[in-house]
Amino acid sequence: MAKLKANSISIEYEEFGPKNGPVILLIMGLGAQLTRWPVEFIANLTERGYRVIRHDNRDVGLSQKFDVAGVPQIAQMMADAAQGKKISAAYSLDDMADDAAGLLAALGIGRAHIVGASMGGMIAQLVAAHHPDQTISLTSIMSSTGNPELPPAKPEAMAVLMTRPPANDLQAIIDSSVKASRVIGSPAYPADEKTLRANAERDVKRSNYPAGFARQMAAVVVCGDRRSELKKITAPTLVIHGLDDPLVPVQGGRDTAANIKGAQLLEIPGMGHDLPVELYRQIADAITGHASSAGS
Repeated sequence: MAKLKANSISIEYEEFGPKNGPVILLIMGLGAQLTRWPVEFIANLTERGYRVIRHDNRDVGLSQKFDVAGVPQIAQMMADAAQGKKISAAYSLDDMADDAAGLLAALGIGRAHIVGASMGGMIAQLVAAHHPDQTISLTSIMSSTGNPELPPAKPEAMAVLMTRPPANDLQAIIDSSVKASRVIGSPAYPADEKTLRANAERDVKRSNYPAGFARQMAAVVVCGDRRSELKKITAPTLVIHGLDDPLVPVQGGRDTAANIKGAQLLEIPGMGHDLPVELYRQIADAITGHASSAGS
């Protein structure tokens, strides 16, 4: 693990694979640490010769926190947004995209293949839109466009996302994480209980910071509809989405592909809002095949 200054803030990151290989930058989603990109999945990328970088987004994991901004009340924020009221946020998804681009620059990397999942997909989209010179290709996984006309998350998926256990109760946090994984995970590829609990315990011991989740959620809400930004993307784009995603329905992936010129769409039956081990190779094949065709 290492830390550096990028876009004027401190970013925690890790590198895998050959230093001289083409670079894949992995961007994770809402409230999720870099550990949510499993090393076993990353091995499927590095064995193909890629240099892979994963990092903690701002306000999560070991990257810089924004305590001075205070903690937004998520329920009130969502209610205000539904009524069309103006929402404020400590930072934007654009800022988080600038963080990712700044990380590449700080590492002396001129261009990379940008891959993001969920909120990370939104950030990756904005990297491609705002930093085209640094983007060789874009892969957006289980993400969306912010189009307000798209189907919402299933109620049970939104409920587990919004229900936060007490910040000082380790067992409750682990239990909540396992429950969330069960609700939003891939129905065709359920993870075993032992693995889910081990991963949840690993993450909470590495960093337990619910305030960052709330501020990142505010960044998503204020970002709104990004379709006009997506139309600016010129990098070759692949959109990957599970047909059984209860948190971000597949229509979000379809709308993403429809609003990026020339984008390819890969829909995976049985996949929900996670990266099941059974699909590591298929998803890695899709990412690297797309990256290879995009060149360097």
